[in-house]
Amino acid sequence: MTSSLTLTADRDGERADRFLARSGEGFSRSAAQRLLEEGAVTRQGVPVKKSEKLSLGDVLEIALPAPAAAEILPQNIPLDVVYEDQDIIVINKPVGLVVHPAPGHPDGTLVNALLYHCRDSLSGIGGRLRPGIVHRIDRDTSGLIIAAKHDASHLSLAAQLQDHTLYREYEAVVMGNLKEDSGTIDAPIARHRSDRKKMSVDRADGRAAVTHWTVLKRYPGFTHVQCRLETGRTHQIRVHFASVGHPVLGDTVYGAKKPWPGLAGQCLHARRLSFLHPRTGARMTLDCPLPQSFRLVLTKLDRLM
Repeated sequence: MTSSLTLTADRDGERADRFLARSGEGFSRSAAQRLLEEGAVTRQGVPVKKSEKLSLGDVLEIALPAPAAAEILPQNIPLDVVYEDQDIIVINKPVGLVVHPAPGHPDGTLVNALLYHCRDSLSGIGGRLRPGIVHRIDRDTSGLIIAAKHDASHLSLAAQLQDHTLYREYEAVVMGNLKEDSGTIDAPIARHRSDRKKMSVDRADGRAAVTHWTVLKRYPGFTHVQCRLETGRTHQIRVHFASVGHPVLGDTVYGAKKPWPGLAGQCLHARRLSFLHPRTGARMTLDCPLPQSFRLVLTKLDRLM
């Protein structure tokens, strides 16, 4: 059994194999070439050659082979459990831990750890690859993430994400000195038009994205900020601060290409979660301390004062 995918070329004169590889759909260059060589990619019913140049707006139909069944195995990966009951589990995720399996990260993820820890008690709404996962945080961001143990909890938490009842607060160190003591970045975000692995502010085609921020402390050339998410777009805080000229310290995707000495990942931590418990309706607020790497950055910056 096959499924199909429709893509529209967004650059004039680009090779078909390169376009597929940077489409954001997870094709490697070799996989894209294989699909093209097998005649699985057509334009108006005619197979497209891998070296063929596309025109802006060309519509490609891709016949995808049925995916091989992949079993996600429980793995005994230590978890820092902040809260757990029969309905939900809240984890303090360390930097470097991927949330769910994806190309390049088939195992060793938070999902593998949750399957081991929770056994069969995870919601299925997120699909086979994302059992229990209601929201995500980046691999190189630390902090609180909540997972649902059954579908009713998942639906409740997902609704709270939509109506902003679920409150998420981060701390970050950003490059440069913010002029105001607080503010809001209201800028829509979409997949980057030329680099499909990145996101960018896109006022024409982006989805609404709002980040509220407050300065916690100023340092020479750096600012420690608290951020509250009104929306939850991919890489939102990182993209928003980079768009106003203040990328997150240690972010080698949207900021400086060299990592900050001694810092793994970006200096961004999901510090607080506040939500209505799916069963009781009571407001719960959970905090977790800054990781050691973040605290060491603040210690170094204090020495600059």
